[in-house]
Amino acid sequence: MDRKAAEQELQALREQVRYHSEKYYTEDAPEIGDFEFDQLYRRLEELEARFPELITEDSPTQRVGGAVYNSFAPVTHQVPLESLHDSFSEEELWDFDRRVREAVAEPEYVVEPKFDGLSVALEYVDGVFTRGSTRGDGVTGEDVTENIRTIRTVPRQLTEPVPFLEVRGEVYLSESGFQRLCQRQELLEEKPFKNPRNAAAGSLRQKDPRVTAGRELDIFVFNVQQVRGEDLTSHSLSLERLKALGFTVPPAYFVSRDMEQVIGFIQGLGKKRGELDFPIDGAVVKVNSFAQREELGSTAKFPRWAEAFKYPPEEKETTLVDIEVNVGRTGVLTPTGVFEPVTLAGTTVSRATLHNQDFITEKDVRVGSRVVLRKAGEIIPEVVAVVENPEGTEPFTLPQRCPSCGQQVYREEGEAATRCVNPQCPAQLLRHLIHFASRDAMDIDGLGPALLEQLTREGLVHSPADLYALDEERLAGLERMGKKSAANLLAALEKSKGNDLYRLVFALGIPHIGAKAAQLLCGHFPDMEALIQAAGEVPARGSEDEEKNAAKTRLAQIEGIGVDMTLSIRDFFQQEVVLALVRRLGELGVNMKAFQQEEKGSLLAGKTFVLTGTLPSLSRKEATELIQKQGGKVTGSVSKKTSYLLAGADPGSKLDKANSLGVPVLSEEELLQLLDSQ
Repeated sequence: MDRKAAEQELQALREQVRYHSEKYYTEDAPEIGDFEFDQLYRRLEELEARFPELITEDSPTQRVGGAVYNSFAPVTHQVPLESLHDSFSEEELWDFDRRVREAVAEPEYVVEPKFDGLSVALEYVDGVFTRGSTRGDGVTGEDVTENIRTIRTVPRQLTEPVPFLEVRGEVYLSESGFQRLCQRQELLEEKPFKNPRNAAAGSLRQKDPRVTAGRELDIFVFNVQQVRGEDLTSHSLSLERLKALGFTVPPAYFVSRDMEQVIGFIQGLGKKRGELDFPIDGAVVKVNSFAQREELGSTAKFPRWAEAFKYPPEEKETTLVDIEVNVGRTGVLTPTGVFEPVTLAGTTVSRATLHNQDFITEKDVRVGSRVVLRKAGEIIPEVVAVVENPEGTEPFTLPQRCPSCGQQVYREEGEAATRCVNPQCPAQLLRHLIHFASRDAMDIDGLGPALLEQLTREGLVHSPADLYALDEERLAGLERMGKKSAANLLAALEKSKGNDLYRLVFALGIPHIGAKAAQLLCGHFPDMEALIQAAGEVPARGSEDEEKNAAKTRLAQIEGIGVDMTLSIRDFFQQEVVLALVRRLGELGVNMKAFQQEEKGSLLAGKTFVLTGTLPSLSRKEATELIQKQGGKVTGSVSKKTSYLLAGADPGSKLDKANSLGVPVLSEEELLQLLDSQ
């Protein structure tokens, strides 16, 4: 694969991963299953490993999954709720064992089920439950204390008054409870949840705790995040201690120093998972010793002392009865297979994405094909293979005209995607409006997909600018709207006019330009006009040495904005329809100026810090922000390149390593003195 093809595929993969992450983590409404998402993410990782120069700051691989709802108060996790690296084969588990043994001597492992629910943190003061929060993005979660109080297996008071304890657990809905919930939803003519995981997540995020109380939620607690007044040295001992304090811990866990035995236990658990009343999608292997965990440390995303193993998917045969073609926000035509319903991993499925024309052609998928579907707890399965194409079936090709607007569709050489390029395409309009109003873009509260669909269907909105021309009378006349809702939406629209310019730049949907890149651009240009002028300086498409000359322009000189992004910005702002949209947005009062950027200090420029232990008054996040504001860098592990180790109480092995390498050690007071120095 050449660089250009890799970049095109990476762009498509990142868009898919972001979209499905939002659906899964934030909306609790996944459109694809876990296995398919894992394959997309693994492919993204593989391509970025092969082409590291194409990694972008806003790539999904550079951040932890999950998000925070605006409807709940934010909670900052002093000890991050980390995600785990996934393995899909025994070989990968052996690789994990090898990496661990290279770092520590004679490790002992604990294996426990990987529950398929919603990760939460529970806090206790003097043995009394005080707060519960969701994992969120691992650093910031949501305060769902009152909803967690309704879960009968969450102890209100521990058996002993431990001074302070924070634990991590998984809220889940049993298979039997899920079936009862779906039956109630069907009786009430409500749309049933798709699987137990999303039912649990949706139930825990209810604004009314009484609704949560009626959902039969349960919890397993499997980790100590923080504790005072206790001396715990291993994970297995902590599980026994948690059980003694009144928590429900994993019902089956296994301790061994032998990786063969570990794998044997995982295989045995996998064979029994159909008999379990709680949902699992794999098993987790953890280093038992807390001292060895400290020594192993973590990467930017995962702890090095744990590995998640995901069970292989279940497979069944069925018949493809139809192929539907939908149009995405970027104009990509996506074929979806409709199958005779089949039960996989405990749920009935009848749909699966067929990806693109290449996928269909390679597997020779036809309407009427007998196909093998596979599933491992997902919502939409993967088509593994075509078993038979009965006589009379014909090869399938994507339509030559857009199913939404009827215009000609195109497929550029080297691209997998077939696109509709009509900027007035109704299907693209709706998805562009959804993006425009989304949280990371213009963040227009109350303007969700259902209302946007209604606005476009009624012909009230034909472009993002039309949103700002809406009036109360027309809005109040919409179904399920009313005067109060209309007034609230108009207030949200008015508020969004004052957003920083980077939000608008991101909201416009420039190809290759994510939220981070939009911030970079607006940190260098004072207003929209200056950005458009800079785009106009980029050599015209097809000119001699186009890319070489583009690299010399002001846009390409911005760190983090590459040549391909520069060319994309040029192409975007060369469109008259885009310029007309920007002019109209400005006339309607949308802010076109970048806010003043806070200037970074340089006291710690070029210095690298590592943090360890508990600081007297600063949280790790606060200390990190102080260092970064003065140009310093914070990393997770001590090395010869470390400038300072910032150490608090109970510093662990990082202090020993810093001393052995001669790395200077600072206290919180000494850091503050260093920051105050001139």
